[in-house]
Amino acid sequence: MSEKATIEIGGKKYDFPVVKGTEGEVGIEIKKLRGETGGLITLDPGYKNTGSCESAITFLNGEEGILRYRGYAIEDLAEKASFLEVAYLLIFGELPTQEQLDKLYKDIKKESVVDEEMKKILDGFPKSAHPMGVLSSLNNALIAFNPSSVNVDSDEDMYNAIIKLLAKFPVLVAWTLRKRNSQPLDYGDTSLGYVDNILKMMFKKPNEEYKVDPAISSALNKLLILHADHEQNCSTSTVRMVGSSHAGLFASISAGICALWGPLHGGANQAVIEMLEGIKQDGGDTKKYMKKAKDKEDSFRLMGFGHRVYKNFDPRAKIIKKSADEVLGNLGIEDPVLDIAKGLEKEALEDSYFVDRKLYPNVDFYSGIIYRALGIPTEMFTVMFALGRLPGWIAQWREMRLRKEPIGRPRQIYIGENHRDFKDIESR
Repeated sequence: MSEKATIEIGGKKYDFPVVKGTEGEVGIEIKKLRGETGGLITLDPGYKNTGSCESAITFLNGEEGILRYRGYAIEDLAEKASFLEVAYLLIFGELPTQEQLDKLYKDIKKESVVDEEMKKILDGFPKSAHPMGVLSSLNNALIAFNPSSVNVDSDEDMYNAIIKLLAKFPVLVAWTLRKRNSQPLDYGDTSLGYVDNILKMMFKKPNEEYKVDPAISSALNKLLILHADHEQNCSTSTVRMVGSSHAGLFASISAGICALWGPLHGGANQAVIEMLEGIKQDGGDTKKYMKKAKDKEDSFRLMGFGHRVYKNFDPRAKIIKKSADEVLGNLGIEDPVLDIAKGLEKEALEDSYFVDRKLYPNVDFYSGIIYRALGIPTEMFTVMFALGRLPGWIAQWREMRLRKEPIGRPRQIYIGENHRDFKDIESR
């Protein structure tokens, strides 16, 4: 007999099924709550205790610091896989064979040219425009150049839409950076691998040959993998919510980009560097700011430490810390802001206040350091996050549509005025 949960209200009892996930997660299924109780709903601001869907894509255990994509440990994927392999895994459910991977990249190369008309849209933005606004607009504009809707019941239609996005999105990311830097737009080189080509499109100077630094390529590959999916976060939930209205893939992803833009989500690594810049301008005294961070009466917050979900060390941070050390060592960069970051990291890992509260440096802390070392402007950090998260968004959208999930429609508890009689303007 299946387990049930009982809710008692007004002297009446209602039974609801208990559902269990493959990793032992337990939830109460309340989709019939309102109908069976005559209008009763749950109230959960921020949906912190509410499961919006069943998903086979990502497993996350914040208490134990576990992150897995389709059952594969993030540590193994970051160490052994390419970003494109992980994208295939997330979207289609299995790691690709060499033949499948070769076909995927061959198909991506065929679709990697963006319509020239898109340049006119890019030209319409001032240099001061925030890159996330530019990226969201360009991604939305793809709809105009690919107007036919995706038939989700057709494997071919679905595959073609996914390929187009995986092919064109990196071009839009590179163009966003080059627009900001007043550099000519670049389509890259299809003889390069996926990540290497992204680097070339972003950084090649018009009067110089571009050579990919293996250490930089490896670090970016890891960063993109670490950001590829993270369960039902704000932007992913947004993609699924927008997609539930049967909005197309490009439109749903654009909505995810906008959600990611916020400083409490994808903008966190930008906030880290801005904090470090502020400390530098104030003299660079890290001990002073560690003390401020521990003072409950002080409004200062140490950005890039601790995590909303992970109650232990962020497993992604462990991986990327090593890459950060390698990149900084290989590039031989002398940057006082990065020196401040290293100082804060050392003190936090040795300070009992932070250790006892498990306020360890998270992935946003280290990703910001790496992006700065690579010469990526601070306001581009969230764009790079979006580039990494793209496969996860696609996978979540695809799963939601294939499962034929209903349109998202949260309820509310109304706390406004009761019925009032209308007053003519003369009587107000």
